[in-house]
Amino acid sequence: MAYILLVWLINALSVYATASLLGGIYIKSFGAALLVALVLGLINAVLKPVLVFFSIPFIVVTLGLFLLIINALLLQLAAVLVDGFMIDSFGWAVLGSIVISIVSWLLSSLFNL
Repeated sequence: MAYILLVWLINALSVYATASLLGGIYIKSFGAALLVALVLGLINAVLKPVLVFFSIPFIVVTLGLFLLIINALLLQLAAVLVDGFMIDSFGWAVLGSIVISIVSWLLSSLFNL
């Protein structure tokens, strides 16, 4: 249980840091970042596998780059669902998904997760 909470906190920190670093992504508070991390986790657990399955040909043809598009779309969906979290455009969503992944990876490796 502590592992899940730590991963959730790391993801919330990643979202909050990304909003601080990028000008096209806005978040009101750390509480909103916690909610975004929760919603993203649920979306990634439920919706992402379905999208990946149905887009396998695109993923193969683009050598995996289509996964960036899927991640950006899911991040924009989280922005629609969570009050206090806003993304200006699809380009910012693509960049935001990359930065969130990098920050999350760095924090996870820092805590040996």
